[in-house]
Amino acid sequence: MTIFPPDPDLNALRQELARLRGERGWTYDELARRTGLSRRTLIEIEQGRTIGSLPTWHALAHALGAPLDELFGTLCNGHPLPGEQAD
Repeated sequence: MTIFPPDPDLNALRQELARLRGERGWTYDELARRTGLSRRTLIEIEQGRTIGSLPTWHALAHALGAPLDELFGTLCNGHPLPGEQAD
């Protein structure tokens, strides 16, 4: 029997990106400058039109000073983390 993991909470990940960007008072242009990513890419990620690649999220994490494990931890909002027992 195959056991599939719960769906990741992509909305929580996008909201965390927006929160971190807003917390710093950065515009899309400022975050683009700090990451080397395009403004359009950042907008599309925050608005849920694309998920972004791992290198994109790596650049975002470095620019925002947010460890990837903490940033990606938001994907598990609402369900047990891997290795935790479900109730």
